[in-house]
Amino acid sequence: MMTSTSDWAAYLAQMEQLLALELDDARRAELHSQFSRIAAMSAPLMAYPLDDRLEVAGVYQA
Repeated sequence: MMTSTSDWAAYLAQMEQLLALELDDARRAELHSQFSRIAAMSAPLMAYPLDDRLEVAGVYQA
């Protein structure tokens, strides 16, 4: 899981290049803040242990 400042900065730089975006410093800082906030909120959920017998996601079968 990405949680460090440098990880988010690298991720944003990669996405900015991949999506051909030109973000100014204020927008980049706000995205960094939002991603960090989302990661902090999701940490307890991601740390919750699941039983090995449970499927993580359903699999569509026709």
